[in-house]
Amino acid sequence: MKNTIKTAVFRSYIKGSARLAWLGKVAKHITSLDLVAEQKQRRIPLRLYLPPGDGPFPVVVYFHGGGWVIGDLATYDPMCRDLCDRSDTIVVAVDYRRAPEYPFPAAPEDCLTALTWVAEHIGLYGGRADSIVLAGDSAGGNLAAVTAIQARDQLPGLVKGQVLIYPVTDHYEPGTDSYIENAKGPVLTRPIMMWFWDSYLANSSALKAGEHRHPLATPLTADDLSMLPPALVITAERDPLRDEGIAYACRLEEQGVAVTQSLYHGASHGFIGLQGPTRRHKEGMMEICAWLAALFGRQAEPPIEV
Repeated sequence: MKNTIKTAVFRSYIKGSARLAWLGKVAKHITSLDLVAEQKQRRIPLRLYLPPGDGPFPVVVYFHGGGWVIGDLATYDPMCRDLCDRSDTIVVAVDYRRAPEYPFPAAPEDCLTALTWVAEHIGLYGGRADSIVLAGDSAGGNLAAVTAIQARDQLPGLVKGQVLIYPVTDHYEPGTDSYIENAKGPVLTRPIMMWFWDSYLANSSALKAGEHRHPLATPLTADDLSMLPPALVITAERDPLRDEGIAYACRLEEQGVAVTQSLYHGASHGFIGLQGPTRRHKEGMMEICAWLAALFGRQAEPPIEV
């Protein structure tokens, strides 16, 4: 009961906080459609964001953050609208099942199901199935990374890139220097990450008692990271997840993956999206949009004043 109440409080808090941060600044001119991906007897809610114009458009499949426990379509609606508006891509936000109600591997299963649906149906909405990128922040960055791994093996050649924004890539034990330096935040703390991980892995059908690593939960520990699509990995200096994000980027490079790394000095966890359209958010979005434009061979939009 105590964990149920804690989960409900955190979910409500992050939704309200994001709404306040974006108050009066949401790109309401972007059209959105709520749909359901149905594959293999699963139903995963999706929200499509459509840029103005005729298309066809490249596609970004976005997995929200929140430690696999909090965060949802409503919380990330302003950020996804902003990404769609700035990048001139169709953004597909995925409402995957969350812990603790649905522990690992429910989330990565849903993400792969959603990706499969997008590949088969996005053409109906003006999207290009040959130009799909996976993206996500924090736990969503984790899901983007592991969905890229799953797609490499089950949908080879489909995913053209991955945008990993301060991704979770390993368990909190034994921890890293950045976990120690930023144990008390700001924003994300070590105790909160411990709660996220414990909620996500508890009662998992994919793990034995005492296990807390799996290639689809801790991609940093996966044996084979070769043949994955190009990656943009963004990390924040004042973030417990900084070091594992950098370590994952380095491992990708070691296995022959094209990687662009960016460490945002002085920035904290959540600076892209959840803290509203701040200067640092705009800087991060400019980099993401420029990287997507280069990947798709398109001309980037003029720089945004920050």
